[in-house]
Amino acid sequence: MNWEAQLTVLAEVALAMVLGALLGLERELAHKPAGLRTHMLVAGAAALLVGLVGVLLKRFLVPPISPLVRADPVPVITAVVMAVGFLGAGSIVRHGESDHVEGLTTAASLLFVAATGAAVGLEQFPLAVGVTLLALVTLRGLRVLEEKLRTRGGGGARPPRA
Repeated sequence: MNWEAQLTVLAEVALAMVLGALLGLERELAHKPAGLRTHMLVAGAAALLVGLVGVLLKRFLVPPISPLVRADPVPVITAVVMAVGFLGAGSIVRHGESDHVEGLTTAASLLFVAATGAAVGLEQFPLAVGVTLLALVTLRGLRVLEEKLRTRGGGGARPPRA
């Protein structure tokens, strides 16, 4: 188990989440359905999945089992992402003709936990624990900031998002 490589991917996930937060903050201020937390989770999940592809390739391609045997583990990640996409789509609800949408953050967190599960399956334990903590900070810690932005943005408080 290579802890240094896992901590490197963890730092990459954290950076992706910070960058996702910049766009998410802009969307939050514009009162769009996918806001701060959603953008952070999707960016973090994408970085985690890409980081895990490197782990997959090292585990299954180096050293080769036999020159006659080839393995491509990347479709496994693709299948997980597609399956979670269906679950996420089912969790998103738009209420009538209004702009009120629920479930986007839940869908993003489903993608994030799928990526975390892949990390655990690849025995990337410090990485999995670290990204879980990042997601918890994103989901719980930033809720206060979102509420402040909503009330400061004018028009009063909006209903909480999922």
